[in-house]
Amino acid sequence: MELDIQCEEMSPSRWAELLTTMKSLRLDDCNLSSSNCEDLSSIINTNPSLTELKLNNNELGDAGVEYLCKGLLTPSCSLQKLWLQNCNLTSASCETLRSVLSAQPSLTELHVGDNRLGTAGVKVLCQGIMNPSCKLQKLQLEYCELTADIVEALNAALQSKPTLKELSLSNNTLGDIAVKQLCRGLVEASCNLELLHLENCGITSDSCMEISAVLRNKSSLMDLSVGDNKIGDSGLALLYQGLMHPSCKIQKLWLWDCDLTSASCKDLSRLISTKETLTEISLIDNNLRDSGMEMLCQALKDPKSKLQELWVRECGLTTACCKAVSSALSTNKHLKVLHIGENKLGDTGVELLCEGLMHPNCNIQSLWLGNCDLTAGCCASLATAMATKQCLTELDLSYNPLDDEGMRKICEALRKPSCNVQQLILYDILWSSEVDDELRALEESKPEVKIIS
Repeated sequence: MELDIQCEEMSPSRWAELLTTMKSLRLDDCNLSSSNCEDLSSIINTNPSLTELKLNNNELGDAGVEYLCKGLLTPSCSLQKLWLQNCNLTSASCETLRSVLSAQPSLTELHVGDNRLGTAGVKVLCQGIMNPSCKLQKLQLEYCELTADIVEALNAALQSKPTLKELSLSNNTLGDIAVKQLCRGLVEASCNLELLHLENCGITSDSCMEISAVLRNKSSLMDLSVGDNKIGDSGLALLYQGLMHPSCKIQKLWLWDCDLTSASCKDLSRLISTKETLTEISLIDNNLRDSGMEMLCQALKDPKSKLQELWVRECGLTTACCKAVSSALSTNKHLKVLHIGENKLGDTGVELLCEGLMHPNCNIQSLWLGNCDLTAGCCASLATAMATKQCLTELDLSYNPLDDEGMRKICEALRKPSCNVQQLILYDILWSSEVDDELRALEESKPEVKIIS
């Protein structure tokens, strides 16, 4: 049994419902405090079936975690996944959590991001990870106010923990020297790391040779995110060497806001067209321009490309690249998600995209066109695609001045039995009360459709 309660304030009667044999208990955003943790500790103590506990975005504080860990330390506890993101924890909680890591071999996931643990606190956590009883597989430490001084302790933990598969250190001020040291430790460690997230860590091109070495030496690594770091085209060229290595099996690559330009698209195109393991790439907020996008589209047309998700939002694209995008859509059978919003595609550009969408080869499920300078002029083409392309289940048209004329065409498409759109995102679009009534009536007549506005 799973119990998922979010954004609720717990009443005594509601708490009583929790005393069951559930396996998963999710209490994110429930206005919990340290006083509730005694009850939670009791549930953990008396319910050996509980394997997942999510308490994100609650004011538990260090005192709450201390109560919670009393239950976690009982012999009957079998908890495997613990989420404590944004729970107002400090380094004081880390000694208690260290005890749990040292004594509870069932615990395989620990998510403590967005807490002010600091370098000193996480060093204490690393001591627990190094205990032979600890079998941790996933460690999430985003927004924990870590500095470069943490890397020595992390590397020691990595050396001792072959079970570790996922490590997220995003949004900490590590810098190039620390990331280089971390990567050297990862190459030497026996762990089969599958996920490494280093977003917004102060990385430049200076770190990319060491990250490339991780890609070459860790064939287990499938998910790499270095977004929001100023690696530039020179850094991407270094990463490319590791990404193209035969032993690299990368599946998901996030390079958003990395100061890339169209100069990087030659390497990116080769990667997309030849790396058959690669299924998702994010290039959001890079200055790729139409020339860069055209190179990516040529790669998508290669039979060896297996890319399923392409994120190119806010990449300086215009109508000029849409013919190439349309051609790629009509050729590539694998692409399912295209995020191309916040580009000046215009009505003409989207009409061209719809031609590709309508091709039998196209299997797009999710299409994001928010803030693309669209008007009612392209809505007839969009409506046709919505009504006939049954694979299309999610469409974002936010921040476009479609007005009543365009929205009525969209509503008409939604009403058709052949339309399979299940989520329509319409933020910041002005329409009349009459159109609003039409949208509400649509939700009532087709409850499977979710309109977000």
